[in-house]
Amino acid sequence: MRRILIALLSVGILFSCSDDGINFFTLEQDIQFGAQLDSAIMANPSEYPILDRTQYPEAYTHIERIMNAILSSNDLRYSKTFPWQVKIIMNDDVLNAFTAPGGYLYFYTGLIKFLDNEAQLAGVMAHEIAHADRRHSTQMLTRQYGFSMLFSIIMGDNPSQLEQILSQLALGGTMLKYSRDNEYEADKYAVTYLYDTDYYPRELAAFFEKMNSSTKIPEFLSTHPSDENRIKNIDDVWKNFGSRGGETYVERYQQFKNSLPRKDADGIERTATSKGGCSAIFISIF
Repeated sequence: MRRILIALLSVGILFSCSDDGINFFTLEQDIQFGAQLDSAIMANPSEYPILDRTQYPEAYTHIERIMNAILSSNDLRYSKTFPWQVKIIMNDDVLNAFTAPGGYLYFYTGLIKFLDNEAQLAGVMAHEIAHADRRHSTQMLTRQYGFSMLFSIIMGDNPSQLEQILSQLALGGTMLKYSRDNEYEADKYAVTYLYDTDYYPRELAAFFEKMNSSTKIPEFLSTHPSDENRIKNIDDVWKNFGSRGGETYVERYQQFKNSLPRKDADGIERTATSKGGCSAIFISIF
């Protein structure tokens, strides 16, 4: 009985410490889950062909600059706690981005090349950062796996359960389904973060407008469901903050696109500015 009371007290502490709904996971577990998912992604280059950071330093300089600008916002809770990282996945046919717990971010080249300016990508990235910072993934795991499984982990009766959750998260990380409230909150905080930068905050809405007008069904919207109120809600947040403008950095974003590889008809990937030469070429792995 004493053991059960201690466990229930622990559960009560976890509930009381969360202002975002039920979440049984600690910050350290968010980081652990994210690291596990990242390891699984790096170990599966056929499905996730990550661009090599040393081979494409200019591309990573661009995307990390955007990430660091957003992380400078005072409205983030865990900007100094999570080991924020961003990786580029080489697949021009996929319009997608996703995040893992603990601040691990992934962007497909298809999405990067589809967008018009840097502020649009900053809006998408701020949205993904909000999912991590508001701990939406581990909230979802709490809902998905339920009280009994997580309670057994807290009790220490079945330590293998934690590894099973980590494994399933790694296998299905890109298919995690956030609630509608999670999506609206991520949109709200994305605009909030961008207000602390020089980016035009309303470009997040412009991103959704561009997606809605596209003839190609974007993969991004399959993992980030939209509805007719999404753009209006973003606009409402933007207007409540004062409707300020900002920079879009069209030319700088084109430089970013030019630093990414492109696939030729012969299956060879080259940087967009490449004239040939071994240093800018590698064989496609997908």
